Amino acid sequence: MMEKGKLDSLFKNLQGTFDTEEPAQGHQQRFLEKLEGTHKVVKMDRKRSSWWKPLSIAASVAILLAVGIGLFAPKQSLDERMAKIAPEVSKTQFYFTSLVEEQVKLLESQSTPETQKIIDDTMIQLKKLEDNYTTLEQDLLNGGNSKLILSAMITNFQTRIDLLQDVLNQIDTIKTLKNYNDENYTI
Repeated sequence: MMEKGKLDSLFKNLQGTFDTEEPAQGHQQRFLEKLEGTHKVVKMDRKRSSWWKPLSIAASVAILLAVGIGLFAPKQSLDERMAKIAPEVSKTQFYFTSLVEEQVKLLESQSTPETQKIIDDTMIQLKKLEDNYTTLEQDLLNGGNSKLILSAMITNFQTRIDLLQDVLNQIDTIKTLKNYNDENYTI
């Protein structure tokens, strides 16, 4: 905004240039005649363009129908949309998911008081990897670099499997050490 001093100096510079005179005699009458002249032209244009009104109503109805169908149409699931974009993804996902589920069942069957903490931590890490995978799926659906994202998705599954294998190996080591220690105490 202008400061008060700048505003005052602007008006001082423009003083005397403002049009403060009364309009000439009959100005209002000439203005009204011109206004009537344009009013008649507008009426004639309306008669010629009377087809616009039904057309605009039909267009509005069509738009409302399209929006209504879009809102209430059944949405495809994430897996269905993924299968459309990359059919090999759904097959690969099924394969890796079954491997991970098998390893998780094996991990849970190895649960003992000594291994419970490591199993709980592993499940937390798996949840984070699953969330990351869901983000990658969304990125793929949103049109990201498909080769890079598909590679990251496969790496995510491999990371989950490697994590589960490492934890199962650690549990075996814990059990072996426990059995060894138990044997030493019983002798």
